[in-house]
Amino acid sequence: MIQERIEEKLQQAFEPLHLEVVNESNMHNVPPGSESHFKVVVVSKQFDGIRLLGRHRAINTALAEELANSIHALAIHTYTESEWQSLVDGAPASPACGGGSKLGD
Repeated sequence: MIQERIEEKLQQAFEPLHLEVVNESNMHNVPPGSESHFKVVVVSKQFDGIRLLGRHRAINTALAEELANSIHALAIHTYTESEWQSLVDGAPASPACGGGSKLGD
């Protein structure tokens, strides 16, 4: 499963204090059971002193194979421990799908 590979790779790369990998494919115009749209929430000490763009680049590097072959969309939410603790409701919800891809057709 792609979701499991994502979880394993992010665990290994970032040793996160908190990790969520959510398959959001069901929110999009794809066949049932698809694994093509994901949201990741990663809280890691490794993000201390790293700007948002650098954090996103690090996630993209860790998941380069999946992004090149399997993942159509990836919502990335990265936080330091203190940033995460200051959030009231956790990471933001993903917006509704605006149409677009018809993977698998």
